[in-house]
Amino acid sequence: MQQKGKLFVSFDLSVIPNKNIILAVTGGIAAYKSAILVRRLKDYGFDVRVVMTHGAQAFITPLTFQALSGYPVHTELLDPEAEAGMGHIELARWADLILVAPASCDTLAKFAQGLADDLLSTLYLATKAPVWVAPAMNQQMWAAKATQRNLQTLVDDGVHVIMPDAGAQACGDVGLGRMPEPEQLAYQVREYFHKAQRAIAEKFGLLAGQHVVITAGPTREAIDPVRYISNHSTGKMGFSLAAACYAAGAKVSLIAGPVSLDTPNGVKRVNVSSAVQMLDESLKTLEQGCDIFIATAAVADYRVAQVSDQKIKKSGDELEVSLIKNPDIVATIAQQAQRPFMVGFAAETQNVEEYAAGKLVAKNLDMIACNDVSRKDIGFASDENAMVVFFAEQYHLKKRELEKASKQEIAQQLVESISDALRRKL
Repeated sequence: MQQKGKLFVSFDLSVIPNKNIILAVTGGIAAYKSAILVRRLKDYGFDVRVVMTHGAQAFITPLTFQALSGYPVHTELLDPEAEAGMGHIELARWADLILVAPASCDTLAKFAQGLADDLLSTLYLATKAPVWVAPAMNQQMWAAKATQRNLQTLVDDGVHVIMPDAGAQACGDVGLGRMPEPEQLAYQVREYFHKAQRAIAEKFGLLAGQHVVITAGPTREAIDPVRYISNHSTGKMGFSLAAACYAAGAKVSLIAGPVSLDTPNGVKRVNVSSAVQMLDESLKTLEQGCDIFIATAAVADYRVAQVSDQKIKKSGDELEVSLIKNPDIVATIAQQAQRPFMVGFAAETQNVEEYAAGKLVAKNLDMIACNDVSRKDIGFASDENAMVVFFAEQYHLKKRELEKASKQEIAQQLVESISDALRRKL
């Protein structure tokens, strides 16, 4: 989606979509690690095609890589069948990144000297894609002056060299020359594309330049050291929104109640337990220049008036606990002098839209998203949701109905709605 120079970048930054990786495998015992590397790259969502030198085929078969990548393995420069489909030039154009792992001493020398006597060296010269090399060789070969000269030439030419690890080698020597583990290599590739994707989002994303604060999950109100009052919120909607806002270019602070969810990539997280703690942390964010405040947390309406220091012993059929009202976090933030753009959430079991429209006005919000938690197929503990969004009158926006979809998809639509309202506010 594109609006006035803004775009929405994929909300899931754990996966890099539509990126093509050529994994080139050269001769060396470390070639066995490359099979695992194919799997790890595919786990991150990359499309992987494998090129093998003749030396590599002495250590591991092309059939292994074909099974793991799902594509035929490229081994010959002058292969009539390959030329009829994807020749070496088309393969070079296809790649978004070429990773040579392991990169043998011989391959480094060919790259440095500009030779083109096999498929891999020809690809190196024919591609515009970034080229990464992960050298793997005997420690003395690595230390040789000729190897170091070749490496310096490659660095000067813009090749990214992944330094080898030190340790015991297959030949019995100990020293630098071991190829890093596949998980480490795949992670570095993923981070490279993440940074590029983030740079685009920070410049062109729907929420570029905005500091978004999100409350998520339930609160727990202590009764005694082992008991508390809470609700069924899992925090999934708030965490999905945090990921979506970050992917749209925002700086994101997430104030999370007690939930068992991983922090979205790039998001700053603060954990709290009670409603009072959540309010305190929310007020702190205003001092940091909060632009958008999104209150998805299911905050307990009441807390225990007097929390027992000791576990309350069972002494009868009834237990009386006095409750007092908790502060209304979203209403409190909306009343501040430095008021951010306010987004509320309403989880109701009846008269959903009527109650939500009332909260929008009563709590001085800019936007509110409501859902019917009496439905068993959406809302609490579900991976899907459906919502109706209302806007304050000054935005001149009609209510929007977000049909049932994954919470990630709903989060993306909410980000688009927030961006639309912000443009009108400006």
